[in-house]
Amino acid sequence: MTSKRLVASQLLLGTCLLGVRQHKMQIRALAPSDAAAFHALRLRSLQECPESFASSYEEEVDTPLQEIEKRLQPNAASAVFGAFKGSELCALVGLQRESMAKLAHKSFIWGVYVAPEARGRGVGAQIMLHALKYAATVLGTSQVNLSVNTKNSAAVSLYKKVGFVEYGLERGYMLVGGVLQDEYHMVFHAASAA
Repeated sequence: MTSKRLVASQLLLGTCLLGVRQHKMQIRALAPSDAAAFHALRLRSLQECPESFASSYEEEVDTPLQEIEKRLQPNAASAVFGAFKGSELCALVGLQRESMAKLAHKSFIWGVYVAPEARGRGVGAQIMLHALKYAATVLGTSQVNLSVNTKNSAAVSLYKKVGFVEYGLERGYMLVGGVLQDEYHMVFHAASAA
């Protein structure tokens, strides 16, 4: 089975058979009641991996919980997914459909983070496949874009494994601690996965 067909069958069946160890995880859209857990994990991601996110810890640390609750309200154009091991939130993926009519066939992934203690267990692949399935079936988008720091080889590998391909490179897209960071632009085409 080709990798594109494997991804397509995984999306249709809701499974993850990517050759990584898997652990039982609950993956679901976060709700306002998850705001405190989301905020804590988001802040952790910004501290541990500042070169992976355009936002910074300093910009988000004082965000009121009520604002985060508003961001996690269910809506027709976006969702933030969380992976839970038991009651502990251990991974995040944001998904947003483009708002302009001519771009509404596309959505984009943002804020991907898997806590170090949950890595190497297939959590990243499971939550990404969940987001891609949601993009196709709920948001109705056929294309999903994301950007990733070129130095984050684990993330680049994960994204390729679930069907993303690189289509561009932006040099110096972000400045972190006085060091310019490069990023790959990647795309997943749902139609080409079938």
